Amino acid sequence: MNEITNASAEMAFFQVLMRCGSLSAAARELGLTTPAVSRRLAMLEARLGVQMLNRTTRRISLTPEGEEYVIQARRILADIQDMEHSLSRSLSEPRGQIRVNATLGFGRSHVAPVISEFCAAYPSVQVQLHLSVSPPPLSEDAYDVCIRFGEPPDSRVIARKVAQNQRLLCASPAYLAQHGTPRAPAELARHNCISIHHGDEAYGLWRLTSGRRTEAVKVTGSMSTNDGDIAVAWALDGHGILMRAQWDIEKYLHSGRLCQVLENYATPPADIYAVYPQRHQKVRRVTAFVDYLSTSFDTTVRSRTARG
Repeated sequence: MNEITNASAEMAFFQVLMRCGSLSAAARELGLTTPAVSRRLAMLEARLGVQMLNRTTRRISLTPEGEEYVIQARRILADIQDMEHSLSRSLSEPRGQIRVNATLGFGRSHVAPVISEFCAAYPSVQVQLHLSVSPPPLSEDAYDVCIRFGEPPDSRVIARKVAQNQRLLCASPAYLAQHGTPRAPAELARHNCISIHHGDEAYGLWRLTSGRRTEAVKVTGSMSTNDGDIAVAWALDGHGILMRAQWDIEKYLHSGRLCQVLENYATPPADIYAVYPQRHQKVRRVTAFVDYLSTSFDTTVRSRTARG
């Protein structure tokens, strides 16, 4: 039993070390001296028989063995925490840490405010929010909940739809006054279209559906980006036609700064999903957060419907 306790303590120690990024910063958080932290790390490496970190005077970096240890330790510690919570009698009170990932623009505008309200409602839960341009691979197990557009194909995870969302075509009144308003999808080829791309995959092919007919239009333009907020700003400045999720442009449509284009044509849906590992389906802090997110987004959708 002592060996198990010591192993989990070493994993937690190593997690702190990696989060802090240096021996001195870890020493301050743990209330130890830097030499004491260095000795504890050396003892861990000696017991495992591998070098876990590359050390310089200012920073540390993981060796391949250390990286594998971090991945496994994170999973083991999460399992221990989940087991303790499942056995606890205080399951009605969510507690513990949740690691959440979302895309930059949507996370900043919509997820972060919900987290603020959630943490006020559940003070025993600590939330770490990480925003990224592209969603991380689900296999990395780096996050407890990922907020994604569209249902992932991976059946090994739980994907719960927390809000309906659709992509819309839009442009500024100034752009449409100067270049005209397209009346059919084929006319988009003659317009300057703003593309949003992620990684190596550019969104240069727009699919529009009317009834049973779907048209794929190859669009071009002088401006493209991997940041949705920048693309919206360019559209507001009158640079071209943009395809963007309703949640990101609705306020500009209501104010008249953007106008919807080809509104009788449907574009691929961008429903919002909370994705999390199957092993978290009974973890109270995770389910409470996803429930709260769904309720909050549902309120937003109903307010949108009432305004419309």
